[in-house]
Amino acid sequence: MTSPQYRHSFEDRGSVGSRRQLGRIGVLFGGPSPEHDVSILTGLQAARALLNGSQAAELRSIYWTKTGEWFEVPNGLEASAYLGGVPKGATPLRLSVGAEGGFVARKGGRFSSREEALGVDVLLVCCHGGPGEDGSLQGLLDLCAIPYTGPSLPGALIGMDKLAFSALMASAFLQMLPRAPLDEHLPAPDFGGPYIVKPRFGGSSIGIDVVSDHESARARLAANPHLRRGAVLEPYRPNLFDLQVAVRTYPELQISAIERPLKAAETNEILGYSDKYVGSEGMASAPHELPAQVSSAVEAQIKKMTPEVAALCSVRGIARLDFLSDGEAVYVNELNTIPGSLGRHLWIDPPIAFGQLLADMIAEAVARPAATFSSAGADGSVLRVAGSIRGKLS
Repeated sequence: MTSPQYRHSFEDRGSVGSRRQLGRIGVLFGGPSPEHDVSILTGLQAARALLNGSQAAELRSIYWTKTGEWFEVPNGLEASAYLGGVPKGATPLRLSVGAEGGFVARKGGRFSSREEALGVDVLLVCCHGGPGEDGSLQGLLDLCAIPYTGPSLPGALIGMDKLAFSALMASAFLQMLPRAPLDEHLPAPDFGGPYIVKPRFGGSSIGIDVVSDHESARARLAANPHLRRGAVLEPYRPNLFDLQVAVRTYPELQISAIERPLKAAETNEILGYSDKYVGSEGMASAPHELPAQVSSAVEAQIKKMTPEVAALCSVRGIARLDFLSDGEAVYVNELNTIPGSLGRHLWIDPPIAFGQLLADMIAEAVARPAATFSSAGADGSVLRVAGSIRGKLS
């Protein structure tokens, strides 16, 4: 439910699909994550699209720094403004937790104690990886009672934890390659090398290595900083290639065209971070085949499995589901709950404009809150019969 602080000013003037004003929108981007830079690009693109479409009655750009600080920044900045960190003209913010929580701006100069509520009705979350996508941010916003786009806390956790995700897929009998935890105290998995080593908690591209054997994989634990929170092993299958689709469940279940991302060089063993994101428009400008030239059988498998994964993981907003295929078999690989550029380039069939995708995400955030809390049942009956605390400790 929209918190009392914001509820009075949110107005949805028209049905989904029409050009309407969506109230006071905060676009949140950045964050203490290896995908910080990509998050900035997504946030700037989303803010520009909303401003150009005149869909926001008021738009606030909120920058989350690499060190975890919050700032309101001027709208319309280019990516180069963030090369040195916090851009010029930024206003420090703090985030207040509670039923009427939200962002508060310090006014009147560096040494002033005067504060003023920023006043946003809904947050468009553009934070990839790290605490922006692993449930940390989502839990914080739930406690602040701020409506937000993208995954809920449980959905974010499942999407970020590669072991939990694979276990969930296995429970639903969806086909995946085997996946096992990598730890210095654990024996080799029951599948042989070569292996792909991945961070257990992280995006789909950063910190990934291909190694020949289990001892080499263990050695990566000390050498690769992205593996410090945990790592997983998968079999490396050079005959497999990536396929991916975007999926959303609001205002109805829809699946985008299937894309085949291409490696920048055939000598690359796997599709890496630079293949996906080091381009002027992120994944939209990365080498790809869209729509992917795949058989009708492969397409049918993807379109059958995608709604199942979306339901299992409570997909909210726009997610990207990654598959692996050899041209015949299809394997579920990973769920990216806040994909780069919000997967906007994938929506060519059905064709959906970026502004419409954003408008629907924002409408969903308000119509279907990620979390609501209730104290129903806490009627004091346990406290009335509790007796002495001292007596309970004796």
